[in-house]
Amino acid sequence: MTVEFISLTPPNASTELAPIPNAGVDAEFLTRYARTLDDYSFNYTLIPYMSSSFDPFTIGATIAAVTKNINVIIALRPNTLYPTVAAKALATLDQLSSGRVVVHFIAGGSDAEQAKEGDFLNKEQRYARLEDYIKILRRAWQSSEPFDWDSEYYTFKQFSNGVLPTKGTIRVSVGGSSDDAYRIGGAHADIFGLWGEPLKETKQQIDRIYEEAAKAGRAETDRPRIWVTFRPIIAETDELAWAKAHRTLDALSGNIAKGQGKVEPNAPEPQNVGSQRLLEIAKRGEVQDRALWYPTVTATNARGASTALVGSPQTIADSILDYVDLGADLISIRGYDNLNDVIDYGRYVLPKVREALKEREAARPAA
Repeated sequence: MTVEFISLTPPNASTELAPIPNAGVDAEFLTRYARTLDDYSFNYTLIPYMSSSFDPFTIGATIAAVTKNINVIIALRPNTLYPTVAAKALATLDQLSSGRVVVHFIAGGSDAEQAKEGDFLNKEQRYARLEDYIKILRRAWQSSEPFDWDSEYYTFKQFSNGVLPTKGTIRVSVGGSSDDAYRIGGAHADIFGLWGEPLKETKQQIDRIYEEAAKAGRAETDRPRIWVTFRPIIAETDELAWAKAHRTLDALSGNIAKGQGKVEPNAPEPQNVGSQRLLEIAKRGEVQDRALWYPTVTATNARGASTALVGSPQTIADSILDYVDLGADLISIRGYDNLNDVIDYGRYVLPKVREALKEREAARPAA
């Protein structure tokens, strides 16, 4: 199995541990961070999206311009860009980057967050709209003839797209833990994104995704690749890593209490199923499986990817391999000290995982 690694690119040096109030885009930092990903052979980087955040297309174009290999994953909410416009924008970036673009769709997990940009559909409607959106993009990228569309969410006449992706299409990623997410992602996605849950629950989710893919008529060779996200906290030894983890938790909690974190103090329980699942699992205990740590979930109210892997580089590598054995072949790792953590992962974690996989592959014929 080929395993690839994903990071997340922040627009500046601000972190959850050391926030920089009102920080803008730092072009020098962005360039350094992106080139570091290339230097350490990360395969992808996610450009995130929030209603108050910077434009991911512009950030993505900047990253593509200063790197040679990293694939840029553009996070996109369907309510923010009409699908015919998105088809051209993504294909334009794909051409500029020589085919290094992936689009990750966010259907929307919070009514309040969606409303900030004028989206008042309910969750079921948002997923139905997303299904339309993906179909329109694929049609626009693959059709040489003008076409019409008439549905509950989009209507247009004789759209003709003259901006085509480099490789004929652009990979589509969908994430989530709800029935709608499994159904839409299983049927239409090239990649399905999950947050880091214990091995048992992750296997259940993967099985569900594959089940929905089969219902949609997809063969095993065509079903979505699985992307799992963690926030590793590493140090030279397991003991040092656990000490670092508790310092990280103290800093996170302190910043949130002071209103300096990305989470509001006493925030209401999240609406999205993924966050609810993480909070429920956190009630079972601080550590799950080999090194999956949940206090960071509770401290941040499960806002986004928040489960940590804690340990030495070998422990982190072994933990990642546990998920690879389940079928996850896209592993997203990003820390709490963004640039320094990327360097540590690139030096000490990625090589261990890749070497272990190489050894497995070499041993396979003999077995």
